[in-house]
Amino acid sequence: MDETARKRLYWHSRRGMWELDLMLMPFFEHCFDQLDADRQQAYTALLAEEDQDLFSWLMRRGRPMDASLATIVDEIIAYAERTRTAEVRPV
Repeated sequence: MDETARKRLYWHSRRGMWELDLMLMPFFEHCFDQLDADRQQAYTALLAEEDQDLFSWLMRRGRPMDASLATIVDEIIAYAERTRTAEVRPV
């Protein structure tokens, strides 16, 4: 992926809804480049969805009908849970 396309995805990951930004931005910054092409495409497709749907899916109040979207949503949730747990562990 060229740098222009990556920057475009970065900005599309910023939704303006705090809860979505807390989940999408760290996932994009730390995981996107390691995803295979199919999962990168699924992430890109996910960003085309409405904020209300993204919020519902990422808060586990629903699931996307599309299997590839459901998979990437699960990965985003899992990453958020792993990093949240790491942040609150006592030192």
